[in-house]
Amino acid sequence: MDWMKKIQETTDFIKSKTDFTPNLGIILGTGLGNLINDIDIKFELPYEAIPNFPVSTVESHKGRLIFGILENKNVVVMQGRFHYYEGYDMKEVTFPVRIMKMLGISTLFVSNVSGSTNIDIKKGSLVIIDDHINMHYDNPLRGKNLDEMGPRFPDMSQPYSERLKSKAMEIAKANNFTAHRGVYVSLPGPNLETKAEYLHLNKIGGDIVGMSTVPEVIVAIHCGIEVFAISVITDESMPIENLKPVTLEEVIAVAAEAEPKMTKVVKELIAYV
Repeated sequence: MDWMKKIQETTDFIKSKTDFTPNLGIILGTGLGNLINDIDIKFELPYEAIPNFPVSTVESHKGRLIFGILENKNVVVMQGRFHYYEGYDMKEVTFPVRIMKMLGISTLFVSNVSGSTNIDIKKGSLVIIDDHINMHYDNPLRGKNLDEMGPRFPDMSQPYSERLKSKAMEIAKANNFTAHRGVYVSLPGPNLETKAEYLHLNKIGGDIVGMSTVPEVIVAIHCGIEVFAISVITDESMPIENLKPVTLEEVIAVAAEAEPKMTKVVKELIAYV
């Protein structure tokens, strides 16, 4: 499959419909879509109208590409992302990141919800992602390298921007929000983890766990994009003897309650960039 041809075709289509050059991209996770309300929207495209674009199948992901002004910055926002567990391959999951790069972004903000595997990180708090552990079966860079977009062996020693992580922690502290820096473990899903798996993730250095973000970050780094990622903690697994079943409804409810804190941090950070 000629991925560069698909990327160029999709980019050309979007440019023909938008007449807008973003310099910052945002990927909004489950229950974290209200940031859209703060954007002066110039253009919006439903995913199904965009050639070669996947379509979100998760009920909490709306599926629109939004172009507009936020904190005096030109932004392109994915209102809804794609996941490996939906049946897409990794190149499809990360395709929008390639497109955002082609449209002009140099910085990518990623949000998600996750479960805590660290007893000190509680439900409702924010975690600025400091590093990650990739536990997916596949890698979006597998196969022929897209030399036009990045090197065959991109360095991943510091995938998340130190300047943005530090500033985000300053913003959270100034607003009296509980925030941590932590390691995010990404798994394929869609099932949640067993007790043994939560314990394993904790032992290997994971602070939080989810089913997204890492594939997009890998591709962003491959493209030379600066990355910031933030997570809202919606459930806890430690101490393991207190672990209780979690439903999607509960996750969305906790995300909605904590979302204003995340939005505040992201908006102030965008103003800073």
